[in-house]
Amino acid sequence: MRPDDENALCESMRIGEERHEADGPVSLGNGLSEVRGVRDHQAMDREPLPDARALLRERYPQAVWSVLAGSVMTAHRTAGSDLDIVVVLPLDDPLAPRRESLMFRDWPVELFVHDERTLDFWLAKERAERKPTLCRMVGSGTAIVGDPRERQAVCRKVLDAGPDPLAKPQLEAARYALTDLLDDLVHATDPGERQVIATTLWTVTGDDALIAGNHWIGNGKWLLRELRSQDPEFAERWLAARDDPAAVRACARDVLDRLGGPLFDGYLAVAPRPAVTKPG
Repeated sequence: MRPDDENALCESMRIGEERHEADGPVSLGNGLSEVRGVRDHQAMDREPLPDARALLRERYPQAVWSVLAGSVMTAHRTAGSDLDIVVVLPLDDPLAPRRESLMFRDWPVELFVHDERTLDFWLAKERAERKPTLCRMVGSGTAIVGDPRERQAVCRKVLDAGPDPLAKPQLEAARYALTDLLDDLVHATDPGERQVIATTLWTVTGDDALIAGNHWIGNGKWLLRELRSQDPEFAERWLAARDDPAAVRACARDVLDRLGGPLFDGYLAVAPRPAVTKPG
């Protein structure tokens, strides 16, 4: 696989996992919902496992094991819930790794297809990024085919243990970025720019609150879920601050102090030099 093809696949897999974290209908101004295709809402009354098994038989009959994850298997299920399916194929199967999105029996489906080697790679990548989307899907999923229990036990152990402590360069980068956004907010004079900066700062503050507590981070609804899991009182304060730049600033300064305080003077980030390619 060429490097540009590999990068495109990595980006596609990452976007698919982030879509999993933020699934559900999007409310539009006219009261409708933006959905992925026309859906039969009566189908939402069906049990999802039989349809998931039928899909696996049709598309990946060689699967070693597979799990169905996401809100569709929980009390959070809505009319917008999809089937998030992790599929593990035999080692070196040419169809792994890939992400596939499709409609099946009126269900929107997200398939995350791996073999054991590519699954190891992606789980390690997520762990280093402190965002265990795939790990959570595997650990909490319901078996469709095969026996995933051994892998699920490992994923649950990782989730319970939490992320590794943040390295000093990463911590300093977080402090620097938050300091910079706070400075931009304080000195903004254009009302529109001030609102955009405050909105950006609000989201970054949520992420950094999780970093300061050495907690997993997440996108979309999982950002709020992780904040509530770590510190319910702060999560509610953070939510209430969203439309108030002064309150956002106060929340951000609190989190910045938890990280070690403002950082500008003396900050240094060293990047690797690009490899030199000899002509010809």
